[in-house]
Amino acid sequence: MSSDDKTDLVFKALAAPIRRDILDVLRDTPQTTGEICARFSHLNRCTVMQHLGVLEEAELVLVRRAGRQRWNYLNALPIKHIHDRWIGDYAMGAVSMIDRLKTGLETETVA
Repeated sequence: MSSDDKTDLVFKALAAPIRRDILDVLRDTPQTTGEICARFSHLNRCTVMQHLGVLEEAELVLVRRAGRQRWNYLNALPIKHIHDRWIGDYAMGAVSMIDRLKTGLETETVA
């Protein structure tokens, strides 16, 4: 699978608000699938499992089985890769602009 295909999967996974909510739940601590289903009780288990499948396919969720339990872990690396590719350069430009503004204002104050 090419890098662009992987990126497409991540964007697709992040496009649904419920999947972003699931990632928020996993941000602090891994959860079992049962715990996630309980937190999203307005959805049936099958629907939650489908959303987890999309997140797993995009490698945003890593799964470890322990006995009968399925533990879901957040994998933030795909999001970091998107940040580095799409946001990092823009953020550096903004930081440089702020630095130039600060330097300009300090120079005016001294003069």
